[in-house]
Amino acid sequence: MKNLFIRIKENLKNRATTIIAIISSGAASFAGILTGKPAIARRAVANNAGEGYVDTALKILICVVIGALVLASLYALFGDTVMPAVTQRVRDMFNYNG
Repeated sequence: MKNLFIRIKENLKNRATTIIAIISSGAASFAGILTGKPAIARRAVANNAGEGYVDTALKILICVVIGALVLASLYALFGDTVMPAVTQRVRDMFNYNG
């Protein structure tokens, strides 16, 4: 049983050193890749920052809803308040008996 724990400990230790070696070599190569003009072009092409489709769709949906609310309120305002007064004034203007 003791030998089993010793082998597990050695196995974990070997894996940890392997992972650390991979990470350190990867960091060194990554730093080497990022130097120079091709790296700048590669980063510019691979840049995924910015607006996504969901953000744009949400903005469009918000604009449509706000526009519909504005149009509905204007239609209600003109239909009930403004248009009867304008209609009456136009009738009075054409029925002028001066």
